[in-house]
Amino acid sequence: MVAQPVPSTESRPTQASRSGGVTLRAVLIGLLIIPINAFWITVVEVRWYSLDGTCLPLMVTPLFLLFVLVLGNMAWRRLLGRAGLDQGELLVIYIMVVISGVFAAHDTVQNLFGAIGHPRWMATPENRYEEFFFQYLPRWLFVMDKEALEGFYNGWSSPWQNGNWRPWVVPLAWWGLFLLVLVAMMLAINVLLRRLWTEHEKLVFPLVQLPLAMTGEASTGFFRNRLMWTGFAVAFAIGTINGLHVLFPTFPYLGWFKQKDLSPWFWNRPWNAMGWKMAAAYPFAIGLGYFMPSDLLFSCWFFFILRSLWEVLGAVTGWDAARAKGFPYFREMSSGAWLALAITLVMATRPHWRRIAEAALAGSAWKEDPEEARRYRWALITLLVGAVFLMGFAMAAGMQPGYVILFFGIYFLLSLAMTRVRAELGSPHEIYFVNPQQIMVLLFGSAALGPANLTVISGMYWLHRCYRSHPMPNQLEAFKMAEGGRIHLQRLLAVTILASVVSILAAYWANLQVPYAAGAQAKCLGFKSWVGAESFERLKQWLDTGSKTELPNLMAFAGGALVVFGLRTLRTAFAGWPFHPAGYALAVSFAMDYFWFAFFLAWLFKVSLIRFGGRRAHVGAIPFFLGLVLGDYTVGSLWAILGPLLGVATYKIFI
Repeated sequence: MVAQPVPSTESRPTQASRSGGVTLRAVLIGLLIIPINAFWITVVEVRWYSLDGTCLPLMVTPLFLLFVLVLGNMAWRRLLGRAGLDQGELLVIYIMVVISGVFAAHDTVQNLFGAIGHPRWMATPENRYEEFFFQYLPRWLFVMDKEALEGFYNGWSSPWQNGNWRPWVVPLAWWGLFLLVLVAMMLAINVLLRRLWTEHEKLVFPLVQLPLAMTGEASTGFFRNRLMWTGFAVAFAIGTINGLHVLFPTFPYLGWFKQKDLSPWFWNRPWNAMGWKMAAAYPFAIGLGYFMPSDLLFSCWFFFILRSLWEVLGAVTGWDAARAKGFPYFREMSSGAWLALAITLVMATRPHWRRIAEAALAGSAWKEDPEEARRYRWALITLLVGAVFLMGFAMAAGMQPGYVILFFGIYFLLSLAMTRVRAELGSPHEIYFVNPQQIMVLLFGSAALGPANLTVISGMYWLHRCYRSHPMPNQLEAFKMAEGGRIHLQRLLAVTILASVVSILAAYWANLQVPYAAGAQAKCLGFKSWVGAESFERLKQWLDTGSKTELPNLMAFAGGALVVFGLRTLRTAFAGWPFHPAGYALAVSFAMDYFWFAFFLAWLFKVSLIRFGGRRAHVGAIPFFLGLVLGDYTVGSLWAILGPLLGVATYKIFI
């Protein structure tokens, strides 16, 4: 049974239904908050490496800013007796702020800045970067001016003095255009899938429950709910106590809520083969987990434990002697599993794609919904134009056409799978082990790809490292909120593009301003230097010693895919089958390393309430778990404000 949201809208007509939510004042407020949010994220994640709020599927700072905005809106109405922002307008602002978070995030523009100057700045006679791949490096996509990079990496400078900004213009312009094309193509895919997933299949979209509850016409009832404030107080108190401990180490610390190290319990062989394992009872994760389907919650923690026991089995049998060649093969198994998830999605939606083709060809003559048919047509045109651009972009950088198609084909398949997982299940999707370049090298070997192709795909590694702030799931969730908040869809599409352009520019500005002032290598505790190192050290290894296709690795890849196909078949054949294929894919791809224990607790609370209290108890507990999320995000955001003001690294609620 899946939790239903707290009612957030009334049946009577609202201003949102008349205005469509997208009003001039809502857009202007959103545009004003975008650079504020982008700079705040960059300061706390790049300079101080605190909060890590963009690593979560429901981002922290946009929700906190929505909380502040809703409270201010309620005060405005009560104290001045004037009409404030309606639900549609509040959600439009929230969507715009989320978009700014997507681009300013840990895994997007921050990653880009971790890689864009890395080859030139880090090149030494010892690592032989220039010898190995400089001849294949597309200079128009990287900053090659060492004087400009000196201020960036060492600090005490400004991007706007001595012409430091000039070497950045061309690479950032091309990468910005590249990002916008990807965003437009993802938006087009979401337009094509929106009706199927939001209206026909009625997917749950767990992550939109809290924003809808906070902004609805009945939001005053939500904020008056004692159970919600109880959950809020519990999470806020935990964050306050642990935050004070960071500032004053003699203060108590509640360790089980943040990365409790389990290694001392499994110190001897074969149990130590599991490596470092931790348990964390993040309040926000328990709260979000409550809205996930019970079978997925069970599958996530069950398969994580099974994955750990696989490592133990390797130590018992001696298989772990093959670690140099890939054992325990999680990279290969998770890659096969996620591609299998995507393939099953494509196969299951074939009838829908036929309807799309019919509607797009008919256009305004399609009787069922002429407006939707026109959107389908424009979406297909956008995909075609975008594909042509990506082909030209990658070929100009040095890739061969066949590998361009394969690379972006894998990327969009993974994007589709993650979007579905978010929409249906609401789960985190940090699939660090899975990316197009690793899959291509696994299947063909580094020699077959050649140095030029390897260099270009390594240069794009920043785009697909972990995917935690992926644009596509956030876009589809915006469509779902548009449905709940009566937002005009056509206007929302235009606002999404506008917000994306402004957000990219704001993220660029923030990621130049902060490192030039503090120094990417000097004082920036969270500068993503490892992204550049992972990109180009791996490239150097491929070009130096090579990477061949190995039968065990290919078998693990196929095995991961077969497990997903098998679980999917059994889930269809047997009602109540407890193992979810997405749970397996998530568990073997790093996504559950931080969340497995919190999801176990959420599963335990949920099934216990259903078992002993029935649906009434289950639904009645919803405000408490929403309060856990809101309280944890609020205290985390307050620490992220206090830390930069005091000039210290403060407690962060995650990682």
